[in-house]
Amino acid sequence: MKFRSVFDIIGPVMVGPSSSHTAGAARIGLVARHLFQTEPEWADIHLYGSFAKTYQGHGTDVALVGGLLGFDTYDSRIPDSLKLAEKKNIKVRFIEEPDEHDHPNTVKIRLGKGQDTMELVGISIGGGKVEVKELNGFKLRLSGNHPAILVVHNDRYGAIASVSAVLAKNEINIGHMEVSRKDKGKEALMVIEVDQNVSDELLTEVGALASVDKVTKIHD
Repeated sequence: MKFRSVFDIIGPVMVGPSSSHTAGAARIGLVARHLFQTEPEWADIHLYGSFAKTYQGHGTDVALVGGLLGFDTYDSRIPDSLKLAEKKNIKVRFIEEPDEHDHPNTVKIRLGKGQDTMELVGISIGGGKVEVKELNGFKLRLSGNHPAILVVHNDRYGAIASVSAVLAKNEINIGHMEVSRKDKGKEALMVIEVDQNVSDELLTEVGALASVDKVTKIHD
């Protein structure tokens, strides 16, 4: 497979050939890497719709793995990402799923390292833009194109207000926010897209709140 040179016609600066199937796939992989917070030992990549039909010819496979390795859409190492993952002893499997999802460019990524695992469902919506639709069973909408804070917390009164108060005190403006829960009063996930990157100190402050179990961030 031969890639075109880096270009910027539609969507982000990227390694081609497709903004939806290559740049978008790399962005989904990169978001998964940020959320997992470390390099995985293995990755099972389930491809749906047009992703399943064309992932090798359009470079979706190397783009997804490149993102998991921490490469951005324009990184010249993307075409070699499968070989680089093999050198790092990262076991990668691609599974072509026969079922259809609501969006044709859908991928489910399962990552693992030791006892830690994560499952993410993402879609590439065109022009290099993506949305994360599900994270570890939580329904959500995360673009991956803006800085974001993800907070796993107890679903109880005051949890959202306490996190919002910390952001307000640190002069962090919220662009988009939503909360997802599996059951009332159980574990919930707060997704907050913000206007600027946040510091590790702010994450520590949010993580120290009584209702918060885990907090992580995605940089722009």
